[in-house]
Order: sequence, then C-alpha cells, then structure tokens
Amino acid sequence: MDFLDKAGRVRKGEELDLAAVDAFLKAADQGLDGTPEISQFSGGASNLTYLLRYPGRDLILRRPPFGARAKSAHDMAREAAVQRALAPVYPYVPTVVAVCEDPAVLGCDFYVMERIAGIIPRRDLPNGMTLSPEDTRRLCLTVIDRLIELHQVDPVAAGLSGLGKGDGYVRRQVEGWRDRFRRAHTPDVSDFETVMAWLAEHMPANEVAIRVIHNDFRFDNVVLDAADPLSVIGVLDWEMATLGDPLMDLGGALAYWVEADDEPEFLALRRQPTHLPGMLTRREVIAYYGEKTGFRVDDFSFYLVFGLFRLAVIAQQIYQRYSQGNARNPQFASFGQVVNILERRCRGVIAAQSAG
Repeated sequence: MDFLDKAGRVRKGEELDLAAVDAFLKAADQGLDGTPEISQFSGGASNLTYLLRYPGRDLILRRPPFGARAKSAHDMAREAAVQRALAPVYPYVPTVVAVCEDPAVLGCDFYVMERIAGIIPRRDLPNGMTLSPEDTRRLCLTVIDRLIELHQVDPVAAGLSGLGKGDGYVRRQVEGWRDRFRRAHTPDVSDFETVMAWLAEHMPANEVAIRVIHNDFRFDNVVLDAADPLSVIGVLDWEMATLGDPLMDLGGALAYWVEADDEPEFLALRRQPTHLPGMLTRREVIAYYGEKTGFRVDDFSFYLVFGLFRLAVIAQQIYQRYSQGNARNPQFASFGQVVNILERRCRGVIAAQSAG
C-alpha cells in the first residue's frame, strides 16, 4: 500500500506563475526537461509548500504566505542557507536546488529543494498503516533521537555561528514572543497577560547550552522511509532554526505532544499521532532526553509553558492574517479558539507547578 505523503489541488488565491517558476528553474538547473505539474501540500500553517513534478524528478517550492508580512518571519533565503550549511553535518536536511531573490519572478523570495519522498506522520498515520505498541515506541524514540542529534551539532564547526545571537536567548524569546502576541492580539482571544508575567518571573538565569535548534520540531516535520517506516530520512521546515537553548526547542516540540488521556479540548488540537499506544508521555520524553544529553531536566515547567505560549502566538499571528483576509486556508478560521485553549493549558501547567 502506498503511504507516501501526497499533495493536492492548489488553493484558490495561492496559485503560482508556473511559467515564471519553470523558466527560473531551467536557467538555474540545466538538467530539467519538460513542463512541470504543480500541486500544493495542505500541511503547514505559515509558509506555503508546493510540489513541482518534472518528468523523472520531483521538486519542492517554498514561498511566504500571501499578503502583508514581516520578511524576518518568512525569510526564504535564510531558510535555504540554514539547510545548505547543515547538510554536511546533519544528513536529514533536504538538498537545496535554487534560491530566488528576484521579485520579478513571483513577487517574493522563494527557494526550491529536492523532494524527500516518504511518509509524513500528520494527525494520524496514513490510512491502512498500523504499528504495534512496540513499533510505535521505537518510532517515537527514533524521532526524539533526531532532535538530540541536532542538538549535538557544533555550530562553530558547522559554520553556523552566525545563525543566532546565542547567549541571552531565553530572555530574548520571552520578550520577543510577548511583543509579537500583543501586536497580533484580536479582541476575541485571551490577553495572556498572566501567563506572560509568569514566564518573565520564572525564566532561568542562563541557557543550559547554546546549540543549533530547529524551533518547530514535530512529527509532521519528519519524513519516514516508505520501505522502513521506523526510520527517519528527512527533517523539514527550517524557517525558525537558530542558535539557542536546546531545552527551549524540546519545550516547543512538547507543545504539540497530545496524550490519549489529556483533556478533551486539548485532544481536539492534536496534530500528530502521539496518542497511540506505545508513544512516550511528555514526562517520559523529558526524562529520555535528559538521560541522552546530560542536561538537567528536573524542573521543566518553564519550558512547557513557554512552548505552549509560543505556539499560541504563532496561531494568533495566523489568525490575525486570516481575519484580515491575507490567509486563505479555511482551517485558520478556528485558530482564535485554539489560542484560548492554549492559554488555559498554560494556566493548568502553572497551577500544577505551583502546587508542587
């Protein structure tokens, strides 16, 4: 049975000038022939991802969302540069084919990379794909190991010392995401002021280390080998990669980690199959990560709350764009409710931490 991730029809309002893209690519890569077919992947809520099918070769095009945006939040040239720099030391990065910074082509920067064809675990495993609890646990550990492997990359040796500012990362993140939320706030969502005050009060004084971090690591950003679904062959979506505290990266990943016995409203937000029998719990993930890295993880509440808060800000930014008519995906209409659920989730983690 074919479990490969598939693209669908391009959404209305998100069409590309295919002739312009084709001409640009053939100028950059003389090995391309024929006329490509174009389709669009439904996954992802920020940058847009398209499949270009040439005879005998599949390519992926990544571009920013349509409408007003801050370039720093959707910097395609930077994302491509990160992938190129990481490729020699982290073999799960897609190969970049071409980067376009000429607005005459699509009106925005974009880049094109080779497709890593495989299985992408989204909200559920593909229809017909089943794993035993034992295999599910193996898959879970393999995915976590890829994050740990990334956090072991030496940014200086990899030529990535300019990727971020490093020291002071935690404070910059708390203050920066606070400011982003306030700018994107709409009257129909919670104001998060209590949560933001708690984060400011409880942030650690120093980072545990400064490493390369992905900043959006989750199951639907990994690609599994179709011939061996327990093997990870690719890690996608490097838009927010930087140098920072690896525990912040783990906290961000756990914001998506919905367990089978979580409260119903949080279960409704599930975007990856972490509810399956055999998956590690959040507590087990943290313990496993600490054992493998040697980082102290005995008090993880701050990182959990920050991860949930940051996810809420991302959802709020998308919801604001949708409310202004600058995002077309109909799924975004419910993101205001998502933000409110995440605020309640933050307060729940804070209450549990306060109770000891």
